[in-house]
Amino acid sequence: MNQAPNPVERPDTLLADLHATVLARLGTEAGLLTIERAVLGIFFTGVKLSNGAGGLCATPIKSVPEAVCCPSSAKAMPTPGKIAGRPAVQVLEDLYRPQDLRRTLAIATLNALAETLWLREGGPAGAELLDGDAFDALTIEPGQRVALVGAFPPYMRELRRRGQPFHVLEMDPATLKPEELPFYAPAAQAPEIVPQADVFITTGTTLINGTLDGLLHLLRPGAEAAVIGPTATLIPEPFARRGVTAVGGTRVLAADELLDLLAEGGSGYHFFGKTVERVTLRLPPAPVPVRSRSHPAKSPADSGRENR
Repeated sequence: MNQAPNPVERPDTLLADLHATVLARLGTEAGLLTIERAVLGIFFTGVKLSNGAGGLCATPIKSVPEAVCCPSSAKAMPTPGKIAGRPAVQVLEDLYRPQDLRRTLAIATLNALAETLWLREGGPAGAELLDGDAFDALTIEPGQRVALVGAFPPYMRELRRRGQPFHVLEMDPATLKPEELPFYAPAAQAPEIVPQADVFITTGTTLINGTLDGLLHLLRPGAEAAVIGPTATLIPEPFARRGVTAVGGTRVLAADELLDLLAEGGSGYHFFGKTVERVTLRLPPAPVPVRSRSHPAKSPADSGRENR
């Protein structure tokens, strides 16, 4: 198996758990797969593996270095011209590096490897496979408190329609409309708001910026918790061990067509229901959530919008 030239320490995180679970299930097949093509698009990053499987990850636009051609900016980026042909397992080492764009490519690769498992084995055992949006898989009773990480217009609209009490944890209040501002809470208030929530919803983009583990650590026992969007890896066990009750991710149906769209600046409006399908996993409750010893709760950075 090809090894990364400079492996980095793997912390006790959800992302590391997803990584280990995927490689363990793939076995020797993982070491045989390479990156055939990768596109770092404006809104999403996509990967196609040598076996044809595709994977997606939201591109953290605000993490893109200043638009200057200099060595300091280049260090934050995957190396152009040297991605195609790289062993997939080598790319995954960037899951643990501090540069968000490198981690983005690694997560897209991880999701393509997870898709390889779906193609080989079908849907994961132990999780209920549902159609539609992950929001619909959540049980939200009248009067229950909801915590959203990131401004999701469809979710906010539905929660307001129901008269549901909720907070939107967001770095930039400018992303909310005037009628949504009464529900805004600064991201720094997550340690106060999340433990009081009956339902917690975030995008998988918090995997990219390293805040998801801290947020899940804040969950109260018995709370509903959903991680949604193309960044979320469709491997249920590591999420379930941390108290997540629903994962809403995506499967790439046509990798080449998807990458062509991303190369032309495509967003979710251009590929959902066409080259990409939404998939929701309803997870069994975990008896004891995993608590990371080395990762205290952190305030969520801007989770971004995954063009839902």
